[in-house]
Amino acid sequence: MTQDTLPSAHPAIPPRRIGVLIANLGTPDGTDYWSMRRYLNEFLSDKRVIDLPSWKWQPILQGIILTKRPFTSGANYKTIWNTEANESPLMTITKEQVAALRDRAAGLWGDRVMVEFCMRYGNPSTEAVVDRMVKAGCDRILFLPLYPQYAGATSATANDQFFRALMKQVWQPAARTVAPYFDRPDYIAALAGSVTRALNGRVPRKLVASYHGMPKRYLMQGDPYHCQCQKTSRLLREALGWPEGVIDTSFQSVFGREEWLKPYTVEHVAELARQGITEIAVISPAFSSDCIETLEEIQGEIREAFGHAGGKEFTYIPCLNADPDHIDVLTTIITENLGGWI
Repeated sequence: MTQDTLPSAHPAIPPRRIGVLIANLGTPDGTDYWSMRRYLNEFLSDKRVIDLPSWKWQPILQGIILTKRPFTSGANYKTIWNTEANESPLMTITKEQVAALRDRAAGLWGDRVMVEFCMRYGNPSTEAVVDRMVKAGCDRILFLPLYPQYAGATSATANDQFFRALMKQVWQPAARTVAPYFDRPDYIAALAGSVTRALNGRVPRKLVASYHGMPKRYLMQGDPYHCQCQKTSRLLREALGWPEGVIDTSFQSVFGREEWLKPYTVEHVAELARQGITEIAVISPAFSSDCIETLEEIQGEIREAFGHAGGKEFTYIPCLNADPDHIDVLTTIITENLGGWI
């Protein structure tokens, strides 16, 4: 049935399209107390992130953490905030990535494919963007979380939110999610290229591959994140043709009192300096976009820990962001996952 043959009282039906929905972690709307509190409340209330029983965790979160942490987090965000656009760097970079992917999609498929982005926490929300895509005629949606390595607290919670959004649709689109791509040769090649360019082809004493952290308990429960991070580091070293021992894998952003995946980056870089390794480079292969963890934590706290322990030269290698090699990888992933749909 076409629009021309619909009964006069029938709701309008938009032309059929395929949607590609890119998902990133999220960002506060501003650096003020209430913007930070709303964002942190959503993030830290996620059971995939903090899996403590609500009766135990929520009084701590609402009564203690969200009273103080929005001030310190807001101050940290202010140091990296894109004041011209009044948004976080993560938002700016995600927009650049999606703009580049839209250009690629238009060249490949014309207006048949709609490329949008959402944030797991904050705005634009997954629910709002899914609703907009369905209203625009997307009867099939490919969901791509921007996490190379799978983790319950990143990839899985993004997928959870996507499916929750689908549950609210009267006419639910068909849906696919993209598998982790931590060991794809083209992704590893893009990482290696970024290292080579940043270091002008030289081999550092140490390249620290710093991944976002998670409680060790999650690994023991079967989360594959730790193993996938280790494999990414190994494949990166092999792609660069470096000897064993040049790349170290570590984990950052520790939260709470329980043991997290080790070594902790902030402690590891200080230990390297104390051992006499005073020149290091740091890369963040778990992040597709530079964000508070890379721009403030790595280039602030972690860099300072290295310097205070005697380190001299600290090189941060940016995330792949909107680099053409990265856009090539994402375009190929999208094309492969649209197989049979277009």
